[in-house]
Amino acid sequence: MELYEYSQFLPLIEKHLKDLDGWRGQYGPDPTPLPVDLDQMDEVMGQLVDRLKMNFPMHHSRYIGQMIKPPHPIAWASYALAMTVNPNNHSDECGLPTSNMEREIMKEMSKMVGYGDTYLGHLTSGGTIANLEALWVGRELHPGKAIAASKNSHYTHPRMSKLLGLDFIELGLAEDGYLDLDEFRRHADKIGTLVVSMGSTGHGKVEPLDKILPIAREYGVRVHVDAAYGGFFGLISGDLGIRREPWLAVAESDSIVIDPHKHGLQPYGCGSILFKDPSVSKVYDHDSPYTYFMPSDLHLGEITLECSRPGQVSAALWATIQLLPLRRDEGIGDYLKLSRQYALDFCEEIAAQDDRYRIYMEPDLDIVTWMVVPEEKTTSACSAANRQWFQDKMDDPENPIFVSMLKVSGEYFGRRHPDFVVDSDQVEIIRSVFIKPQHANIMGKVFANDTHPQAS
Repeated sequence: MELYEYSQFLPLIEKHLKDLDGWRGQYGPDPTPLPVDLDQMDEVMGQLVDRLKMNFPMHHSRYIGQMIKPPHPIAWASYALAMTVNPNNHSDECGLPTSNMEREIMKEMSKMVGYGDTYLGHLTSGGTIANLEALWVGRELHPGKAIAASKNSHYTHPRMSKLLGLDFIELGLAEDGYLDLDEFRRHADKIGTLVVSMGSTGHGKVEPLDKILPIAREYGVRVHVDAAYGGFFGLISGDLGIRREPWLAVAESDSIVIDPHKHGLQPYGCGSILFKDPSVSKVYDHDSPYTYFMPSDLHLGEITLECSRPGQVSAALWATIQLLPLRRDEGIGDYLKLSRQYALDFCEEIAAQDDRYRIYMEPDLDIVTWMVVPEEKTTSACSAANRQWFQDKMDDPENPIFVSMLKVSGEYFGRRHPDFVVDSDQVEIIRSVFIKPQHANIMGKVFANDTHPQAS
């Protein structure tokens, strides 16, 4: 198919929407006083579409900028169907079918990460809230102790530490770009929870959890894995150069965050948190005077910081993993292999550019950080060349390519690329995210119409 058309799925949506309308009609006529004028709706929706067209082409393979892609058709179609019911997964009374779907999802995800049948977990609105819950639980179990993470970690962690009233310790990086284990040891007695990034959003780095865990256990530090971006890649660890040992070690971590709205093919608004020890439910202990009346071992609202949560989120993810199971050699695993392979192929393209471009840091997953090599090898000249390439390619009428920029430490840049003179505190490099399954369509095209001054 030359162009992926969403309208092809309208007959399926119409069929199953009529089925739901039949269920709704069983309870008799129910006229609403709300105005439903189809002509006015058509006009407003047309205005909406005009506004939506102002987006960057995030749906297209030419867009390799941020961690954005359209959800799978089964996800958005299922979301739309469930949205007409509008269940609330706070309690079984408000959304029993979708609450049970969420329980089934979490069971599958727990198996995927190695926690097995003994765990506590639920969906969230995204990785930020999921990480907050993990850090909050850590604070309650290790009161007064700091939260720590390496410079690879997401910027949410120092913010959440501040919100929780805890000190945040930023740990440095070793020469290999991962957490400096010696520095962790030096601070370990002050740390209550260590955040280990497995799929950092800047470089896609997977920190060596297998080497970190023994040190954490020695000092009694909780280990929280932030795998919001990378979590599903555990399915294909051992393949395509992805180290297996860190992912096997996840089974021994205390908690893990994974965002299905990234590599789980979901619409935004779908994160998740899993705890290895279900007894942490005591931290959530509370009662609701009007929602926990249906029989249930544990209403989902009893183990979440968020109260009302949309059941359509679990409906979409549940339907997706029925169609595309969480397995290495089919379903989600097949899609992840594509993303990883595209990143490796792109690295080969860069290597073939005769030193006009250079990989900044070898990718662990599907995020490639790279840079233009300017004639004057200074960090300030590198930043300027990268900014120019970014703008020129976005404005190219014949071959537009959309990438993103990433700021890195000038000092660390100099350690990785010692042939450059460090004359700036920060360096702006280029970041490309190969998250969409159709990125094969731009392989070999990124450097077409090259405007690099060294290009022949």
